[in-house]
Amino acid sequence: MTLRLILTRHAKSDWSTPGEADHDRPLNARGRRQAPLVGRWLASRRDLPAKILCSDAVRTRETLDLILPELHGSPEIAIDPTLYHAAPDTIISAIRAQHVPVLMVVGHNPGLAEAAQRLAHAAPLHPRFSDFPTGATTVFDFTEDSWSEIGWGRGTLRDFVTPDDLSA
Repeated sequence: MTLRLILTRHAKSDWSTPGEADHDRPLNARGRRQAPLVGRWLASRRDLPAKILCSDAVRTRETLDLILPELHGSPEIAIDPTLYHAAPDTIISAIRAQHVPVLMVVGHNPGLAEAAQRLAHAAPLHPRFSDFPTGATTVFDFTEDSWSEIGWGRGTLRDFVTPDDLSA
């Protein structure tokens, strides 16, 4: 059985409100334009998650809300506060607890970027993979039978894309 993992960093967020808590920052106009592009790209590739784990921050939930209508499906959604600025080990622990064939995680850097780099058996040639910009999405396949068996360096990277790639 092949397991598929989709890692998506939240879309571009707004920094314009002085004193606003980081957790409460919404998307800016660019982020609201770009997030649906990621959803359309996933749908065009038939990378449709059965379940989505999402940080509870405003910007990750807004990103997810803009991606979902493009997926043309009804994935189970789990808003997980432990994914807010989570370290790679926290992210992989959340993944290992799942039981669906196609899983998506919507989170934050630097943890999400580091998790993607550590999961990849080989990194893509894409110049933005190492910094994983806002809206970046990577798709991995794993040959393990369950998520509990996956580990660092075991993911076959199927694709990596940024919103700039999709709007070019």
